[in-house]
Amino acid sequence: MDKYENLKNLTVLYVEDDEDTQRITSIVLEDYVGRLILAKNGQEALNIFDTHNVDVILTDILMPKLNGIELIRAIRNGKTNPYCPVIFTTAHTEVPYLLDAISLKVDGYILKPLDVDELLNALQKAMLPKLQALELESKNLLINAISAFVGGKKIEIIKFLLENCDEDHVYYGSYEDIISHLNVSKPTIVKTFKQLIEVGLLIKIKNKVYKIHPDITIKDN
Repeated sequence: MDKYENLKNLTVLYVEDDEDTQRITSIVLEDYVGRLILAKNGQEALNIFDTHNVDVILTDILMPKLNGIELIRAIRNGKTNPYCPVIFTTAHTEVPYLLDAISLKVDGYILKPLDVDELLNALQKAMLPKLQALELESKNLLINAISAFVGGKKIEIIKFLLENCDEDHVYYGSYEDIISHLNVSKPTIVKTFKQLIEVGLLIKIKNKVYKIHPDITIKDN
């Protein structure tokens, strides 16, 4: 798995007044993050931030209308996600701005021209607490969901799916295929599939094709 794979679910607000810099950096970011929202100055960025669900802000410092420091100060003092992770980009190591950045508890400070690996590592580091929380939430959901199926015919159905899926965890087959192998009714199969889909352990790709959550395992007693 790509070491930056976990960035694909993030929405990044990228604020940069230099069109060439923004264009070049955007080309890189679009390959790694889930959604990239662009702004050309701090005021435009603040308006976007207040109306969009942003995971992390990547912003220049010296900009017209509202500079990066003023932008983040407004966000920190606002009600919309005030603790949103922030990474500053700048062409100079301006000491006064650095001190302001520290006081605003920003998560990174990158010098231009931006290095791709440095930028992606900074994004990953800034988002690490959230990414870890999402991973834990996913695992807890999986544990809770599996516990609902402990025992009985439902576990037999899940076990059958696991034993008959391919290496990509995709199951090809109909309800009738399961009925022919297991002593179980169609309503029970339908209900089990519906519950698995509701908790995200099974995804219907198309008719008779299902993607099984890769973390599902069943231990024999």
